[in-house]
Amino acid sequence: MKPNDFLISAYGVRMPRIIYGTAWKKDRTAALVEQAVGLGFRGIDTACQPKHYHEAGVGDGVAACLQRGMARSELYLQSKFTPLGGQDPARVPYDPDAELGEQVAQSFRTSLKNLQTTYLDCLVLHSPLANPQQTLEAWQAMEQLVHSGGVKQLGISNCYDRQQFELLYRDAAVKPAVIQNRFYAETGYDRAIRDFCREHKIIYQSFWTLSANPNVLAHPTLQMLAAKYRCHAEQIFFRYVSQIGIVPLTGTTSESHMREDLAIFDFELNADDCDAVEALLW
Repeated sequence: MKPNDFLISAYGVRMPRIIYGTAWKKDRTAALVEQAVGLGFRGIDTACQPKHYHEAGVGDGVAACLQRGMARSELYLQSKFTPLGGQDPARVPYDPDAELGEQVAQSFRTSLKNLQTTYLDCLVLHSPLANPQQTLEAWQAMEQLVHSGGVKQLGISNCYDRQQFELLYRDAAVKPAVIQNRFYAETGYDRAIRDFCREHKIIYQSFWTLSANPNVLAHPTLQMLAAKYRCHAEQIFFRYVSQIGIVPLTGTTSESHMREDLAIFDFELNADDCDAVEALLW
């Protein structure tokens, strides 16, 4: 990725404008992470959640890249604390009977071990908890990891209520630098939350950006733009979201699609074409 393919967060963290997501990769995780980084990805998203992620496999893939001479500082590594309700009861990566703050600390230590690193560029709360008090309790435990130097910045995922997000932002000592949500019509594409993000210099990351929008990708407008820019409709949509300030995740297992996803920075949509795509989201 080129220098302009990165942005700087409110906490001074260098983040790629597209991130490789590692959910559901299982035994292929290490090889796919190594391949993605080898092709040019510099951001990796994972979670300490064996139910959906093979975090140790991510670590093996990253280690293989570092052994070939890449510096850890070149990579943006982002993991998550997943509350008990999102874990497989048979494979919880921390003591389920521990206090919430200790669960966060144990999960973080497991992530460092899995990823073979001494720090995370971002730790994300995988979802809000049962009530605002518990969410804040988990967040405050994550803040301690920032204060101790183990984490550079914090984020939250699967938070679709602007009021809930604003409440966390208000009460947090270390403000959210990132929110990661599904980008789809059912939530109105998070317009209210994205407005709040712009006001407070929070980076909005999108997942299921392609999978949740098949009708948009198949629309004649996207097909016309794909022909105009000599690329695929998926690249048009990724480029559009990037140009409006969103950092998309891609979880492709295809080498050709990895290359195509990275190639979205080789062209730029003009204002009229961005407006044409935007019109499809209303």
